[in-house]
Amino acid sequence: MPSLVIIGSGPAGLTAAVYAARGAIQTRVVEGTGPGGQLMLTTDVENYPGFPTPLKGPDLMALMKKQAVRFEVEFISGDATRVDFASVPLKIEVNGITYQADSVIVATGATSRWLGLESEKRFRGKGVSSCATCDGYFFKNKDVVVVGGGDTAIEEAIFLSNIARKVTVIHRRDELRCAKMIQERAFRNGRISFLWSSVVEEILGSTRVQGVRVRDLRTGRIYDYSCDGVFIAIGHIPNTEIFRGQLELDEAGYIRTQNRTETSQKGVFAAGDVVDRIYRQAVTAAGSGCQAALDVIRYLRSGT
Repeated sequence: MPSLVIIGSGPAGLTAAVYAARGAIQTRVVEGTGPGGQLMLTTDVENYPGFPTPLKGPDLMALMKKQAVRFEVEFISGDATRVDFASVPLKIEVNGITYQADSVIVATGATSRWLGLESEKRFRGKGVSSCATCDGYFFKNKDVVVVGGGDTAIEEAIFLSNIARKVTVIHRRDELRCAKMIQERAFRNGRISFLWSSVVEEILGSTRVQGVRVRDLRTGRIYDYSCDGVFIAIGHIPNTEIFRGQLELDEAGYIRTQNRTETSQKGVFAAGDVVDRIYRQAVTAAGSGCQAALDVIRYLRSGT
């Protein structure tokens, strides 16, 4: 039976595992030290199809894993620390053990960039988020802050302006870094305001976010700014470090693909946030995991 190793256990990796195992492929999943991906940090998930009532991110991932186990997918605990994709069988090292496979799907995801504040970590899921499309609905008719000044930050601010009562963008520079067209849309939006040349030094609250402590970089003035939610939009880091020199990456470190999910290395495919710089949703990750698994099945059956 042909073999497949999937590196990553978020929605992309687990969906790929279900499809591959059902396609009569011997399937292993390297879970990583944070099994389940970014959804493990999400409280209520309301936008995943098929669940009319909200469920916790960890609960959704537990259901996905249970489904994969039903199809006899084997799970390997720990992180992949080294790979060798130069020849078949492909090699993946986990906890000092080298696993071999006829094909690999990389679904290691991407990590949100955070400000690095202790209070930011404390309030994640309690008013602090890195995804407006995931969590914006919870701030209907409330005041929110978006931290950042690039395309993602301003697009999230515009998205939130349709939900929140007021959106304040806090940016460390005195001008935006995003595309001119996006800037113009934001400047015309009456619900979006800006705090220029400013940084967030602390997130305030008791059990939930109640405000942020802001420092004006021009004057040094520090003051508290009231809000109900904080969206951090300063970028993502694709988890691709161990693939440098093995797979072709773009300038930001995302894996380049061709013909759907194929990477630059024969037999290696990629899915989810490790290739997606735009959508970064659980449902789009799952969809690309399905595509990668179907591409693997075709590849292994064709023998090319």
